[in-house]
Amino acid sequence: MTDDQQPDMITIRDLTVRAARTGRVLLDRVTLDAPKHRITGIIGPSGAGKSTLLRCINRLVDLDPSLEVSGTVEIDGRDVRDARQDPDELRRRVGIVFQQPVTFHGSIRRNVVFAAKRLGIVRRAHEEQLVEESLRAAHVWDEVKDRLSHAASTLSVGQQQRLAIARTLAVNPDVILMDEPTSALDSRSTAAIERTILSLRATKTLMVVTHQLQQARRVSDWIACLCSQDGSGKLVESGRCDTVFLAPRHQETRRFIGLVG
Repeated sequence: MTDDQQPDMITIRDLTVRAARTGRVLLDRVTLDAPKHRITGIIGPSGAGKSTLLRCINRLVDLDPSLEVSGTVEIDGRDVRDARQDPDELRRRVGIVFQQPVTFHGSIRRNVVFAAKRLGIVRRAHEEQLVEESLRAAHVWDEVKDRLSHAASTLSVGQQQRLAIARTLAVNPDVILMDEPTSALDSRSTAAIERTILSLRATKTLMVVTHQLQQARRVSDWIACLCSQDGSGKLVESGRCDTVFLAPRHQETRRFIGLVG
């Protein structure tokens, strides 16, 4: 276990991703545990494979036939690449929020229930309750409750990102992956999403890629630092947030967080 209180929800062992044609290694033998109901911050310089790591967890990497994946990723003890694992069910259990907000054509209401209806996990009679609960959990209900029939495109970028989080929450995932979810947002929207991240920790396991070191310190329980070595992304250090930031063990981590020149 990586946490005194919680078992591991995500277990990654020797995860390697390489380009099939060139043989270039994007991720090199990454081994990492993420405890249940905790927030694991993923930090490191651009090009270190942080986004690729997230996409391996819910198998979005499978959609790129140019990449080859080896090693194992387990969610709650089950290998995500098990032949009996349905990718759609996996992606319901492991939601993802991207750097740029993803909204669909149509109303705010339609955007919230889109995935839940597609997966057949909400009845029409319960849709309104699901919409409110999901938008409240994403800290955007008060801003949109009087215009649920309006197009999602009328929202600000920050509101659209919280709408994307609400849509993810509507299918009740066990794990939420976030890939630099606030990099395009202003300080007010960033603060709202950080509140959302912290509030979700009680019931969800989160992994958050962020290039903002202060944000990583504000929201993370656990930190994993990926750096590029010989052109490949490698996990150089992981540990409790305060330990990694105050007393990192490895030179690459110290250099990245600015403790050495």
